[in-house]
Formats: sequence, C-alpha cells, structure tokens
Amino acid sequence: MGQGLWRVARNQQLQQESYSEQGYLTREQSRRMAASNISNTNHRKQVQGGIDIYHLLKARKSKEQEGFINLEMLPPELSFTILSYLNATDLCLASCVWQDLANDELLWQGLCKSTWGHCSIYNKNPPLGFSFRKLYMQLDEGSLTFNANPDEGVNYFMSKGILDDSPKEIAKFIFCTRTLNWKKLRIYLDERRDVLDDLVTLHNFRNQFLPNALREFFRHIHAPEERGEYLETLITKFSHRFCACNPDLMRELGLSPDAVYVLCYSLILLSIDLSSPHVKNKMSKREFIRNTRRAAQNISEDFVGHLYDNIYLIGHVAA
Repeated sequence: MGQGLWRVARNQQLQQESYSEQGYLTREQSRRMAASNISNTNHRKQVQGGIDIYHLLKARKSKEQEGFINLEMLPPELSFTILSYLNATDLCLASCVWQDLANDELLWQGLCKSTWGHCSIYNKNPPLGFSFRKLYMQLDEGSLTFNANPDEGVNYFMSKGILDDSPKEIAKFIFCTRTLNWKKLRIYLDERRDVLDDLVTLHNFRNQFLPNALREFFRHIHAPEERGEYLETLITKFSHRFCACNPDLMRELGLSPDAVYVLCYSLILLSIDLSSPHVKNKMSKREFIRNTRRAAQNISEDFVGHLYDNIYLIGHVAA
C-alpha cells in the first residue's frame, strides 16, 4: 500500500515538472509553480483538517524513505485500520517495525474474538499483566493441542483460565470456534454427552425448513461415517430441538419428535441414494413419498414432496 501511495505522489510530481519548447522551465517559473503548490496544499489542509497525506508523501525526499510509508506518520485511525487486515503472523512481523501500533490491545482482541468467538475469560476482569496478544498465542496452542488430543486441549484451556470447567462454557467455545479438527471434535462429543446436550441447545432452528436445519446442525456437529448409536443419538437430539424451536409448525403439520426422527433418517438415506455414484437406479420422488408415508402416515404428501425437491436441488444434508 505504501509503494502504491508513493507512486501516486511521484506521478503527480513528474506531471508538474513539465517542459517548455526550448527546454526546462525558467527558474522564476519553477519558483511560481512551487509557491502555487504550497498554497494549494495549505488550502487542502485547511479544508480537510488534520494531516494531508499527499503533502506527507511528497515531503519524503531521502532515498531510505522511498519504500513503504511509515504508519506512525499517518493518523492513528488510518494506521489501525490498515493493521486490522493483517493476520497474527503478519501483525507480529509488523510489530518489529511499528511496535506501539502493532502491539495495540484492540488489534489482538479483534484477532482473538474473530477466531475464537467465545471464551470464559472474555467476561471476566482481566488479571494483572493480561495481554490479548499473549491470549492469542495460548488459544492457538490450545487448539493445536485439542487437535492432537481433545481432553488435553480442554485441560490446557482450563489451566490457563481461558475456559471454566462447565459443559455449557465448553459447548459455547466449540460452537463459536472453527479451528478445531472435526474428527477429534466428533470423538470428544461422543465421550462428553453433557457437552453435546448444551451444544445442541445453542442451535436455533426457528422457521427453518427441515433439510436446511439438518444441514446447519451437521455443519457444527459432524455426523459419523457409519450408522450406529452415536448417529441415532444425534438425530434424536436434533428432532427434539427442532420441535422445540417450531411449536406452531409442529401443531400445524401434526408432527412429533418421533415423526421428525423418521423424516431425518429418510433425508439421509435419500441424500446417499441421489449423490452416490454407485447407485444406478436413483429413487424417484414418488418412491420417496410412498416409503416415507409408510413410516409416518400423518405426514402430508405435499410436505414430503418438498423434502425430496430440496435434496434433489441442494444436495446432501450431512456432507
């Protein structure tokens, strides 16, 4: 960005150093042009208020200043805006040059909360010597530890005071974090059903179409690769949560958690049937409606048909 701003200023300077037909401008003409430029610059500063960036760039004459612009010479708001686009690695490198700016707590706080949306320590009075830069390093270290061994990762967060020893706090951390390995997370949730229960309650499926809600659910809580007790547990918990979020819809359609459970299994099987290259004879819409209504007779044919259309057009619910 600094080089780009310098090129703009340099081009404008070259345009002003125009030539006459006999050669260079006379010294008197050059003096008049310089005085005019100074007057225009002062006028811009009076109108805009504050530091004029063009004048700042033009004033840098020495060779060593012709690289990137010094952020410390810009207004603080502009400097922080530029640095806010950096990731943690680049911000650490920037701190080698602009130590006060790049070590600002607001920048590191933004990095922490954009990557790990919830931590117990966010809602506490910070201890003596607390630093969001140090917290970022601890969160990154804890995430890497979790991706190797989930139990050790959670214990690391607790030992550093980042997370409270509470299923609800752990569930909120998982729900708001995207740096955790989904395979390790699936193993951890299978072992910690108390955390899984709180994680399910964090989802809000109100006014969502059933297949779309199921997709959102499996984006946060990944389905196992094979059928088994854990998959049945996930679908059961989802069915109860979906009904709790849509009581009016359940009464209107005459659905119960058991009926939603049957529909979820039907949607998963249909997703596999339509997306698998190994299945030659794909299930038709009529076959899906017939098979589903055999398992749940109170469901309307139109509603089941809309379910089929959604899977056919959008794709797998657990991909």
